[in-house]
Amino acid sequence: MTIEQDMETGENTMQEKVREPLIQSGGDGVSKGTKERMWMVYFSTFVAVCGSFAFGSCIGFSSPTQSAIREDLDLSLAEYSLFGSILNFGAMIGAITSGIIADYIGRKGAMRIAAISCIAGWFVIYFAEGALALDIGRLLTGYGMGVISYVVPIFIAEIAPKNLRGGLTTANQLMICCGVAVSFIIGTVLTWRALALTGLIPCLVLLLGLFFIPESPRWLAKVGRQKEFDAALHKLRGKDVDISQEAAEIQDYIETLEKLPKAKLLDLFQGRYLRSVRIGVGLMVVQQFGGINGFCFYASEIFVSVGFSAVVGSISFACLQVVVTALGATLMDKAGRRPLLLVSASGLVVGCILVGTSFFLKAQGLASTVYPMLAVTGILVYIGSFSVGMGATPWVIMSEIFPINVKGVAGSLATLVNWIGAWTVSFTFNFLISWSTYGTFIIYAAINVLGILFIAMFVPETKGRTLEEIQAAINNS
Repeated sequence: MTIEQDMETGENTMQEKVREPLIQSGGDGVSKGTKERMWMVYFSTFVAVCGSFAFGSCIGFSSPTQSAIREDLDLSLAEYSLFGSILNFGAMIGAITSGIIADYIGRKGAMRIAAISCIAGWFVIYFAEGALALDIGRLLTGYGMGVISYVVPIFIAEIAPKNLRGGLTTANQLMICCGVAVSFIIGTVLTWRALALTGLIPCLVLLLGLFFIPESPRWLAKVGRQKEFDAALHKLRGKDVDISQEAAEIQDYIETLEKLPKAKLLDLFQGRYLRSVRIGVGLMVVQQFGGINGFCFYASEIFVSVGFSAVVGSISFACLQVVVTALGATLMDKAGRRPLLLVSASGLVVGCILVGTSFFLKAQGLASTVYPMLAVTGILVYIGSFSVGMGATPWVIMSEIFPINVKGVAGSLATLVNWIGAWTVSFTFNFLISWSTYGTFIIYAAINVLGILFIAMFVPETKGRTLEEIQAAINNS
């Protein structure tokens, strides 16, 4: 059998002999010994998602500090808008380089670079005396965000057992939401410079924690660092546990992949990878172009328009994200990825229609006592629906569906598409609102309907499968 045949049509054989490398299957997928030593997997996940919390802190910084920064540094609205939007450009650069960095120096090395970039950015922002320094600092934090958005879910997926992988990977999105919420809340009582210093805390915890957790065993096997590979497995499984079977299974799979040419960007559009790329990139398009950044951008103004406090509304908005994202994390490995995505996308459609209807009634001068309630209900339904599935699940699936030999370049592509979408929606939102307030949200509703069709037609269920089993299923579908 040729190598190509083995990868494209023969992976069902590999599927039978390759089980989850990091644990042996028991009655519930986890052996008793593994349960007793699962603390290292949880601790490693905690360290990684400190980067996700730092991500959220970067996102949440600009909202509560806008008026104070503009007043202290005498910035025009255009200068402050550049400060806010340049975060996305930094994240795009981070996304482009994240896969290369993670493949070259490891998942831990990539997280270390991201943390250092964010720390440097926060210090530049703290000491800034003008627009240029603010922009440089924001660009640096954005770069760290772009790397984190790729490497954290990848790292967690590669160390987690299959029955916990979805929930643990969802912790990435949960901690992003926590970072946003904390910035919103403490930003109402701290000065903007003090708030910048608080952004250093999760970065420092991440840097320190990386000294105590193992590198991804799959990556170590891929680069041929045998002693460190064995040590990482022992650290995750326990020193007294026989890891020979798991180690052999990982090595067999890696050796098969390594026989293929090194992946380049154009290689992703070959038949053996095209399905995975379509799923990963497609979900990122659906997630961003469904209007999430538009809703986040306009939420406070909607609350004000109905006589509700912008501060209370923004904090409520952020806290709802945290609670519902936590709920989604608990359901990820029970309900499955596809059901969560379909329910989430359906809720997004409802939320868009409610907000769009509210603005239509307002524009027509109708139901003045009804449209405010429709607007508030719609925006809460939208953010709740996004948080339960569409926020985290695309990142979980992205971390699962790409073969390890193309994971770097494919993950970078998907992450780049995500950040391009985030910037596009943020940039075009004001123009769309000027054209038609209710029409804007109807457009988002239509995009989310297309998203439902895409999920139903192309996105596979990955719950309860090893990463190798997912590859076999995608390649043979």
